[in-house]
Amino acid sequence: MITFPENIVLSNERVMLRPLELADHEYLLPFAINEPDIWQYSPTPMGGADGLTKYISTTVQQRSEKKEYPFIVFDKKAGTYAGCSRFYDIQLSNSTTQLGYTWYGKDFQRTGLNRNCKLLMLSYAFEKWGVERVEFRAHIKNERSIQAMKGIGCTVEGVLRSVSPAATGGRRDAIVLSILKDEWFNGLREKLLEKIL
Repeated sequence: MITFPENIVLSNERVMLRPLELADHEYLLPFAINEPDIWQYSPTPMGGADGLTKYISTTVQQRSEKKEYPFIVFDKKAGTYAGCSRFYDIQLSNSTTQLGYTWYGKDFQRTGLNRNCKLLMLSYAFEKWGVERVEFRAHIKNERSIQAMKGIGCTVEGVLRSVSPAATGGRRDAIVLSILKDEWFNGLREKLLEKIL
């Protein structure tokens, strides 16, 4: 059985991920105010200062309950904070987790930042933490995210219909993808690394 991580800091030449804290509100506020459409497909939008406060406090509380592990993402190339990602739905007894709630400011999208973050997070999940499966989900209409997940080697498993409320009202369908431990150690890690270098 895996154990819940305490203080994870993940880093390479391009990016650093550290635990998200309440004090990080100031670093993320410009995104919440100026780029609210980043969360168009998110089940938990965080537009505006109040939305951001709720977003951060909720996931930090979830970390204290050992259900999620949120990170703030620092882009070393740009020298500034770029967004967030997290492990969530952490199931210690099943050695599984989901990886998601990933978002970046528009200036950081399609720059290679995301693949670096995913390499670090997946390496930690499979090689340090020892999980057997990492699951990903996305709104069925979020083509950019779906292509990004396929681009790092995820396998599409299917669609969950009307799985949760949509931020814009109504219900959302979610596509489910995953990477298994055997896949990671049998070439997927190297393929992802090649796309980064």
